[in-house]
Amino acid sequence: MTVIPAKTNGEPAATETAWVYRFDELDRIEAELKPKDWDDVKAFLGGKGANLFQMTRLGVPVPPGFTVTTDACNAYLANDRAFPEGMWEQEVAAMKALEASYGKGFGDAHDPLLVSCRSGSKFSMPGMMDTVLNIGLNDASAEGMVKVSGDERFVFDAYRRLVQMFGCVVMGMPDEPFEGVIEDVKTERGVHGDEELNADEWRRITGRFKTLYRGFTGKDFPQDPYEQLELATRAVFNSWFGKRAVDYRNATGIRHDLGTAVNIQVVVFGNMGNDSGTGVAFTRDPVDGRRMLYGDYLMNAQGEDVVAGIRNTKRIADLKVEMPEVYAEFAAICEQLEVFYKDMQDVEFTIERGKLWMLQTRVGKRTARAAIKIAVDMANEGLIDRREALVRVTPDQVDMLLHPQFSNHIKIEAAEKGLRLVEKAVNASPGAAVGRAAFDADRAESMAKDGTPVIMVRPETRPDDVHGMIASKGILTSRGGATSHAAVVARQFGTPAVCGAEGLKINVESRMFVVTTDAGVFEVHEGDWLSIDGGTGEVFKGQLETQDPEFEREEELRELLTWADETRRLGVWANADYPKDAERARTYGAEGIGLCRTEHMFFEAERLPVVQRMIMATTRERRVGALELLLPMQRSDFEGLFRAMEGRPVIIRLLDPPLHEFLPGYEELLQELSDLKVRLQHFHTLSEIDAALREVREKEDMLARVSELREANPMLGLRGVRLGVMVPEITDMQVRAIFEAAARVIKEGVEVHPEIMVPLISDVGEFLKMLEIVKRVDAEVEKETGVNVPHKVGTMIEIPRAALTAGEIAEHAEFFSFGTNDLTQTAYGISRDDAEAKFLIPYVEAGVIESNPFQHLDRIGVGRLIEIAVEEGRRARPGLHIGICGEHGGDPNSIEFCHMVGLDYVSCSPFRVPVARLAAAQAAIEHDAVVA
Repeated sequence: MTVIPAKTNGEPAATETAWVYRFDELDRIEAELKPKDWDDVKAFLGGKGANLFQMTRLGVPVPPGFTVTTDACNAYLANDRAFPEGMWEQEVAAMKALEASYGKGFGDAHDPLLVSCRSGSKFSMPGMMDTVLNIGLNDASAEGMVKVSGDERFVFDAYRRLVQMFGCVVMGMPDEPFEGVIEDVKTERGVHGDEELNADEWRRITGRFKTLYRGFTGKDFPQDPYEQLELATRAVFNSWFGKRAVDYRNATGIRHDLGTAVNIQVVVFGNMGNDSGTGVAFTRDPVDGRRMLYGDYLMNAQGEDVVAGIRNTKRIADLKVEMPEVYAEFAAICEQLEVFYKDMQDVEFTIERGKLWMLQTRVGKRTARAAIKIAVDMANEGLIDRREALVRVTPDQVDMLLHPQFSNHIKIEAAEKGLRLVEKAVNASPGAAVGRAAFDADRAESMAKDGTPVIMVRPETRPDDVHGMIASKGILTSRGGATSHAAVVARQFGTPAVCGAEGLKINVESRMFVVTTDAGVFEVHEGDWLSIDGGTGEVFKGQLETQDPEFEREEELRELLTWADETRRLGVWANADYPKDAERARTYGAEGIGLCRTEHMFFEAERLPVVQRMIMATTRERRVGALELLLPMQRSDFEGLFRAMEGRPVIIRLLDPPLHEFLPGYEELLQELSDLKVRLQHFHTLSEIDAALREVREKEDMLARVSELREANPMLGLRGVRLGVMVPEITDMQVRAIFEAAARVIKEGVEVHPEIMVPLISDVGEFLKMLEIVKRVDAEVEKETGVNVPHKVGTMIEIPRAALTAGEIAEHAEFFSFGTNDLTQTAYGISRDDAEAKFLIPYVEAGVIESNPFQHLDRIGVGRLIEIAVEEGRRARPGLHIGICGEHGGDPNSIEFCHMVGLDYVSCSPFRVPVARLAAAQAAIEHDAVVA
């Protein structure tokens, strides 16, 4: 029995820390806390609590209540999970004040006041922490409610919910035994839905639930309402470090030290009959962003019925027909909240005997497509300005929107083959996903860790499934609607999802489902391939081919990126090796080619034998002969790039990798030679033996050359500029191909701006050697063609010594480009492939380092080298053009750093160009007082 203290005035003593505030005390909080902005209030009260306080101030019909602050949670967790001094007394006092204002006694035996206990952190974490409803019900108060309400069925439906939620949330009981009891009773009655059970059956179910509770805990279900409240409060605090909450925060980058508030709120009931109901809605469509109310509701139900996906719901538009006056009030409140918060809202509501109550509002989770459309539309409507629209959309959302899709042709073809399992379910989260079926979250996570793409298949998802959802490529459920847990979490992470596919008969224990279509009966077992289209609600058996999205059709994205271009200072270029890559890069908005890797052209099938002949050459004459065959091939490549870019700069990196990469591997050649000598013993004709002997000699020659070229650490060996110095004929051929291609395209009337980039220099002397070749070949080609090709010669900075001697190098180099992949390797003294496979990822997981330096630029170490090179380079050559062309050029965190240190551009893959355009604008908004 919890002792209730005598103090009941609801106000803390002058020297006491205030841990608890009523919903109508926002003015008091602002006076005491003196918040800088609304974020400070959200951090103090949690997002849910802060919005309940704000809605109360706005006059929105909110059931009264109070909030225990996040400070109290953090103090509780820091104090070995003991309530901080005075907190519980304040919570009891707030409850007494609530009783007085509401005119009912908490747990009263005649007409009880019941409350919910809900979590709420600064950032929305839907379903990740715990909730307990109907606190205050016990045997006596349940009988009292029956007399007052005259509805025994409603009362015992509410009571069994309390026992079930309390058992699962507070005492850690599994949910399945409770659900098993309900299924048993429904089977006895021969009914399918919970709503078909009568009062006597809910009374019996409640009794059986209490027996389950006693069997699991060894105690009777608590009859003291204050004991229920205290244990529920502790459970919510404890849920901050529950597995699903931690997994969610890890996946979304939310800090672990924020804590959760506890919101205690009077319960209003949506399950009091056909004039009562509950629902969840968004003020705009969270899937595609259209301006319309979007959501689900159920009559004669409580809130968890909608979110859990246990019952298939009605569309919110149907409420307009079913209860027109309530719908009109609801729509007006939604408009009021969206205008006030200046963003799409996700609201929860309950209708109790015809009276509308708003239980929650928060900024709604949305798909990438919806996020972009809503931001652009709200800016065009004047609700927010363009800069705010640019900040609202994340670079990840832009990336998600450009993920592959299924073409209509591919889907029609699959349907004609009878492979479409579901024609139309709830299109809960758009995008195409292909993976192997997994029927529980742990299995999905395990398969994904092994590198298997996964489609997680469940009847419905629960918060405990979040780790599997995060690991999956797609989510498929047989129950639930557009606001179910599966749908909301999938949209949060940009994961394609199809929900409410009622035709699927899922057997989780057997790890399979059965579905009947016009083409027959299909079984899908764990490990079978599935393809789902979250944009249309279709499901297919097997692996469907995906295609790239059509950027030209994304009107809102293109408009948003136009605003980004007007805002950003950094240029955005692309890494492209072929004309088709350059054309795609231009379509996505690239302003130049920041890296053309010429070695990729050498790996093409018709060229590789010529390259190998050049490498195998034992004399300069033979090497030059092979290079002469390669010259027209390279020239043609560069002509295509120049034409595609139409006057925009094209930076071409001279050959970078070591020569052995163009030859078969040493062990591979040894095996082939061994096999060939074995086969030689079985040849009988002279011609067969001669041919085999020639092949043996060729293999032996190649093996000798590979052995000669082998290095202990090839990434730090004979490659890049070092290869150019040792084998200058290669540089000669490549530079000639560049200038000849430029001359030809200039004669066609196309403006051309080639920039020749020397890789991997560590000493200015290396650069000077290459510069001599460039100048000589330039003069030769100009004499031969009569065309002066405007060009620049610069270098990559990817060795620490080059960064430290950048001033000396800049006296001769006309531009710098940071190759941050190699710069990171050489700064850390590690091999990327070995490090990521063996220790780098565990380092991140163990907190040894904050993040993988190959994903996010290491600002402290590698970043310092970049800063030195920028400062020294521009001191020697004012106005030196400097960019970045490693993989970091498409990473928003790294792009922000590039803006901060004053680089001129970033270069990334064509598909990351839209991401980089937005990230560069956001960096300008964040760091520049005035953006030109």
